[in-house]
Amino acid sequence: MRWCEQPGYWLGSEVLQNYGCRMATGLGITLQLVAISVSLGCIIGLGLALARLYGPRWVGGVVTGYTTFFRGTPLLCQLFLVYYGLGQLRPFWQDVGLWWFFREPYWCALFTFTINTAAYQCEVFRGAIQSIGKGQFEGAQALGLHRIATLRHVILPQAMIVALRPLGNELIVMIKSSSVASLVTLFDLMGSTRLAFSRSFDLSIYLYAALIYLAMVEIIRRLWDVMEKRLTRHVVVR
Repeated sequence: MRWCEQPGYWLGSEVLQNYGCRMATGLGITLQLVAISVSLGCIIGLGLALARLYGPRWVGGVVTGYTTFFRGTPLLCQLFLVYYGLGQLRPFWQDVGLWWFFREPYWCALFTFTINTAAYQCEVFRGAIQSIGKGQFEGAQALGLHRIATLRHVILPQAMIVALRPLGNELIVMIKSSSVASLVTLFDLMGSTRLAFSRSFDLSIYLYAALIYLAMVEIIRRLWDVMEKRLTRHVVVR
């Protein structure tokens, strides 16, 4: 018998005794979605920010259009466009061998979350890079550093410190926004909670779910504060 199936483990709450294991599984799916999408979004967002700042003008225009669309439209709308909209192109996806991806709500949610958070993180990185004084570039040029070396060793380390707090906020936003995945039949934490309520009609299950989300956000906030203080302990505030 698993720990979450032990009678009375959940302080006598019948709804948690019956659906605690399912909610724990849903919590794992939520954490997977957020961790993978934010990590991939960080890589993509940084690449897009560099392309917008230092790439050709037309590339900057494409990136601007991308960030404008995904930052200006609801995440739920984007998820429906991917899951239901792209899902209507079944013959095409079958021809190119990608139907296995677009027929599964998990992969569609992961894809949507990634391209959404990448747009936000792109703007975070762009602002952080632009906040670095031009003197840093000029000093690196005077030392004979190539532009790539300047970005890698001089600009980006400083920009990452500036971007740290906004990136933490984006992670917290994604944790809370991930609940929309339940609307495409994905049994993440909120999906499992909805299922439990539909069978038990016990509203307290939503309270437990809210407390779990609150706990996740608070843990991330505190860990991020510790990491930020550690990484900025040598930074002099003027």
